[in-house]
Amino acid sequence: MSDHYDALEHRAPAAREAALLAALPAHIAHAKAQAPAFAQSLAQIDAAAITTREALATLPVIRKHALLAQQKAARAAGGNVFGGFSALGFGASMPRVFASPGTIYEPEGRGADYWRMARAMFAAGFRGGELIHNCFSYHFTPAGSMMETGAHALGCTVFAGGTGQTEQQVSAMAELQPAGYIGTPSFLKIILEKALELGIPVPSLRKALVSGEAFPPSLRDWMTAHGVDAYQCYATADVGLIAYETAARQGLVVDEGVILEIVRPGTGDPVAVGEVGEVVVTTLNPAYPLIRFGTGDLSAVLAGPCPTGRSNVRIKGWMGRADQTTKIRGMFVHPEQVDQIAKRFPEVLRARLVVSGAMAQDVMTLKVESASGADGLADRLAEAVRDVTKLRAAVELGAPGSLPNDGKVIEDARSYQ
Repeated sequence: MSDHYDALEHRAPAAREAALLAALPAHIAHAKAQAPAFAQSLAQIDAAAITTREALATLPVIRKHALLAQQKAARAAGGNVFGGFSALGFGASMPRVFASPGTIYEPEGRGADYWRMARAMFAAGFRGGELIHNCFSYHFTPAGSMMETGAHALGCTVFAGGTGQTEQQVSAMAELQPAGYIGTPSFLKIILEKALELGIPVPSLRKALVSGEAFPPSLRDWMTAHGVDAYQCYATADVGLIAYETAARQGLVVDEGVILEIVRPGTGDPVAVGEVGEVVVTTLNPAYPLIRFGTGDLSAVLAGPCPTGRSNVRIKGWMGRADQTTKIRGMFVHPEQVDQIAKRFPEVLRARLVVSGAMAQDVMTLKVESASGADGLADRLAEAVRDVTKLRAAVELGAPGSLPNDGKVIEDARSYQ
């Protein structure tokens, strides 16, 4: 498994970065011309000037809640069901439409491996000419289609197992002898346990690509002990594949078709390598050209290349949710407000709002890292908290590096017992 899906995976990092950034101006111009939502949000942006990561970071982040709100508003007005984000209309160029909770609708465009999943399957050990048992759902959400189109691009045949009907899944595996499984890790565990219970061997099942849920090492080891070498990938219904695990099992390698940033939650500001923040993705997909899409997931960039020779950036994997909006004393406080407070003071390096106390007795503490203990800084920060949130908070000053590196901007430490 040390070989690669294609030459893109082991090209020089500088060559990859140059190619991605060279494609940005035309992609942004296309989005402005073909997707009305971007024509509006990027109206004042000169696409030709977006040629660096620093320039990209000046564009607004589109978060899922804003995408949902814009889709709902457009549908209520009898307009575009995709809120103006799709560059395609119904017809031959859009073979399928899917729905995610909310409801958010996602278009699927034409083209082999539209969601770019073949690369992750290859890294998990799947090869052309094999049969894959696909247990992702085929209705509403795109997961089943994402995996099936990737498998076809790889040259594999797919059994459309879908979800549920565990005993029938075991029977099909025993009779069809698939090379491996694709689906959620929890359902694979259920299937393997059911096979043991029924006394039906599934000897062909020796590899798996799992996604859609957390995949802790304990569950991975359980599967290994039961004869299945399982790898994970990170993908969303909005942008497709983002990153995938390799035989090195040292983080997830970023897909070749995306530009990934890690930003401070509630902002669009990129963080330093190793710092936990929100995953923001720009896909070079002309059909659904999401630019700086905030996934709402936390992760961090790992330093250095993958030991398998894949030269793209690696991330740690899923580390929690970035949307930390919290209701305090009857009022919602957002990560954006904490960032707004911190940016008023050049002395503040990082800030974290901690909410503690028993139920109905909320206590707010703003903890900040500062390189200098400027006179009156705590008092000025407390005043800024009142100004921005309309709530009172104590302020604690700390040295640089004193706050945990976990991506939290608002920490809810209240007791609900």
